[in-house]
Amino acid sequence: MTRRHQRLVGIIAAITLVVAGLGYLGLRSRSSNANAASAALVSTDVPVTSPSTATTTSTISPSNSRALKEKAAEARRQAKALKARIAKAREAARPTASPTPKPGSGSGSSTTPPAAPATSSAKKGAALWNQDGITASLKDSGVSWFYNWAPDPQGVQAPAGVEFVPMIWGADSVTAANLATVKKNGDTLLGFNEPDLGEQSNMSVEKALELWPQLEKTGMRLGSPAVAWGADADGEWLDRFMDGAGSSVDFITLHWYGSDFNSTNATAQLKSYIEATHKKYGKPIWLTEYSLMNFAAGAQKFPSAANQAEFVEKSTKMLESLDYVEHYSWFAFPTSKNGQDETGLYRPGGTLTAPGKAYRSAG
Repeated sequence: MTRRHQRLVGIIAAITLVVAGLGYLGLRSRSSNANAASAALVSTDVPVTSPSTATTTSTISPSNSRALKEKAAEARRQAKALKARIAKAREAARPTASPTPKPGSGSGSSTTPPAAPATSSAKKGAALWNQDGITASLKDSGVSWFYNWAPDPQGVQAPAGVEFVPMIWGADSVTAANLATVKKNGDTLLGFNEPDLGEQSNMSVEKALELWPQLEKTGMRLGSPAVAWGADADGEWLDRFMDGAGSSVDFITLHWYGSDFNSTNATAQLKSYIEATHKKYGKPIWLTEYSLMNFAAGAQKFPSAANQAEFVEKSTKMLESLDYVEHYSWFAFPTSKNGQDETGLYRPGGTLTAPGKAYRSAG
């Protein structure tokens, strides 16, 4: 055997050892999946010939020399392919690192986008009683004022920019203590609450006129008594009261409840009532209670939440458009104390109802 031929045989033997070594290294891979893949590749794809079994002859012809070169080249290709496939198998079996969660992502965080800011309005207010989270609800709603049928806030902490407006509710509320209290809590005073209803302040016009001068002495801006109905009608409670005290009244306070649950019709009816009352007295209007509610016996008392929300949207747009409407407040800002939503805007804890979402956007 010539030195050249010996070198070729040596190359083949070395490559064979490399292939066998790669197979062994593949089997030593850290990943069990890569081990299996590497072992399979070694056992099936590349036949390994032990150097001890390699045929050696003392004489190698030119044709045998070419065959040895071809085998050497083929062995190199197979070794290279095997190495690449083992690397690929290892890569596939390697555990994938979890990406670092982005802020706001992942199963532990909410995917709900933050609510858009409420629409603030100098007109929009809240008729309320205290409930859990009321201060935060006031702040969230975009209202500029609130009242609670009392001379003081009754423990409600008003957020910055939200004004409390006190009220003298009825005849028994006209006391020196209450009149001093209202002066400490604002510069505007709401008059008697629905004096024309027996279940409310239940006052005759004559009694109201007798007590009214005490409210005048506070020096506060005065809102008329808020009648339950008929503010625009001649000869009714408010008309007779205004005949006796009209010059001291700075604005007319109205309540209105609609039994027509068609939101377009209801908005038109409310507007007509406000316009007629303003035309009659020529004074600014405060609408301090309103919603859709049918008080007739046996009738459906409340519309659906979606229907009520639609009315909120349409009515507030109308109220914002009337320059003589100074303030308005939906009845009521909180949901009912009986645990039902009824006409309420905010549930205890601050969850919005469907009408509440519409009112929050009003302005």
